[in-house]
Amino acid sequence: MKTREKIVPLAFGNVLEVGMGSAVNMDLYNPDQVTKVWGLEPSSGMQKKAKKNLAKSTVQVEWLSLPGEKIPLDDNSVDSIVLTYTLCTIPDWYAAMKQMHRVLKPEGKILFCEHGQAPDESIKKWQNRLNKLWGKVFGGCHLNRTVIENIQSSGFSIDWSNSNYIKGMPKFASYISFGVATKMQKK
Repeated sequence: MKTREKIVPLAFGNVLEVGMGSAVNMDLYNPDQVTKVWGLEPSSGMQKKAKKNLAKSTVQVEWLSLPGEKIPLDDNSVDSIVLTYTLCTIPDWYAAMKQMHRVLKPEGKILFCEHGQAPDESIKKWQNRLNKLWGKVFGGCHLNRTVIENIQSSGFSIDWSNSNYIKGMPKFASYISFGVATKMQKK
């Protein structure tokens, strides 16, 4: 089972999918659990590519044509947030995570499946060496972001997570972390 298939079906209520892209996740949403999906996607080209996937879905989608650092939703208005291979390309991931924290309801969930920094020192060295070139070739993608630590440092606690290399891909580009995080309340 692919990691997306483990994460996206857990979405519930009013959902924000950050970096919706071509809407490849749409057939994984459970229409009995999801009220609405806000698709945050700044690229009009990706929104056009999404039409085919959206046409097959019974889940209501509303596009938000802004980057992750500028989420135009009210505070505490989202039940769950879906992140699949998105955090690597957001220029200011911390600002985006703070926006997600703002719009997520108390005890709301972040469902994530992201690639990032590997635990092996030799792989990390290659990720750091290749990161700048990789980003230029692959739309700003960063190979060396620390997924779990970034989520935690943004005001979320990890409920559960798993990490592994994707088989058949180069290790420097295939270390993924996936799981569920809960919005922590300020004390």
